[in-house]
Amino acid sequence: MKSEQMANTTSMIEILGILRKHMKMIIMTTLITVFATGFVTFFVLSPKYESTTEILVNRKMSDELQAAQYQQVQADVQMISTYKDIITSPTVLDEVNQEVQNYPGYPGSEQALQKSISISNQQNSQVFSVTAKSTDPNTAAAIANMTADIFKKKVGKIMSINNVSIVSTASPSKAPYSPKKMLSLIGGLIVGLILGIALALIREATDKTVINESFLTEDMGWVNLGQINEISKKSFEEVSSIAPTVKSVRSSNSSDRRV
Repeated sequence: MKSEQMANTTSMIEILGILRKHMKMIIMTTLITVFATGFVTFFVLSPKYESTTEILVNRKMSDELQAAQYQQVQADVQMISTYKDIITSPTVLDEVNQEVQNYPGYPGSEQALQKSISISNQQNSQVFSVTAKSTDPNTAAAIANMTADIFKKKVGKIMSINNVSIVSTASPSKAPYSPKKMLSLIGGLIVGLILGIALALIREATDKTVINESFLTEDMGWVNLGQINEISKKSFEEVSSIAPTVKSVRSSNSSDRRV
């Protein structure tokens, strides 16, 4: 158990050492990723706006049928799913598309217009919301309001009922909902850190440089036959300066012996 803990501790120390060794690369990778994310967020991506209008489904009933009001409310709530399909059908969107084709931020086609409209409602609520998205805030509000108005006009003819009312109209949004600049920068920071750490570990794993003797004896299985110490430049210069003197002394001694 203790050996496992020691091994885990050693592994953590080795990893921290690797990260410390490649800290400059990790910081550079993180900064590059953050700058790239910021450039795309602030200068490439177009801001998108959304506006919402709310529609109430509530059938008016006579005094004689007030006792059945609860059942009627439940029926209206269940009808919302059908209304959602009608709103996003060509029956409604054909006319909306013709009205907004010349608006700035127009999605570009009826299919794109359909994708820019979303419908939501709370559980057991008779009110549902129509939200339109566009690169122009005024266009987003216009699409939402036109969709609600045309739907109200069409649904009465399609289903022969008069139980749809517009509760609130959409107004242009002052701030875009996308891109979320601060969230994008934080995401770029996190991605940059992860990428930098991954590159550091990969670089260390693929580095085959011999660092110490244990790599040769333990990892490679070679036998250590000896060890040569590194000579500094200063020591080499000192040896080089002494060598001529030693050579001249040897030469003189050799001459003396001959005599």
